[in-house]
Amino acid sequence: MKPKEMLAELESAAQSIDVKVSYESIASSMMRGGLCKVKGQYRVIIDKRLNAEERANTLAESLARFDFSGLDTIPQGARSLLDYYAVRSQRLAAG
Repeated sequence: MKPKEMLAELESAAQSIDVKVSYESIASSMMRGGLCKVKGQYRVIIDKRLNAEERANTLAESLARFDFSGLDTIPQGARSLLDYYAVRSQRLAAG
């Protein structure tokens, strides 16, 4: 799957759980973006200078914290990437 297609699928997944995605300039060269909560709503802010693949990975890593198990509308490609990051974060948390 092409990175732009994956990104579109992940943006759709975010929308389905009411997580806003925005692309902004991030001043730090070390930061790609991530999940935050603004005025009670979850939001993923991604550096707009990233390419589509980096954007998709940043978004998937941020969304992997949410439970998508009850949503049948997420295409398999996006679901696989979300699952990858969910397992990865569990391994990192376990130490």
